[in-house]
Amino acid sequence: MEILVWIGAALSVIGLVGLMSCVVIVARAKRAGLEDAEMRAKLARVIPLNLGALLLSVLGLMLVIVGIFLA
Repeated sequence: MEILVWIGAALSVIGLVGLMSCVVIVARAKRAGLEDAEMRAKLARVIPLNLGALLLSVLGLMLVIVGIFLA
């Protein structure tokens, strides 16, 4: 079951990279000095990416825990 741990770790890393990209996108939008409506539109596009990255990270950590319990 060692493969589950490695797959879970890879998913968690991919999720963390996605979360960091969300932070970068929002920081760039904030520095751009966008108007309120433009900022809301930009943030609305980032929310699904943020939730998807968080889901990947959580699923990866769950796989790691399952792999450790089964080992």
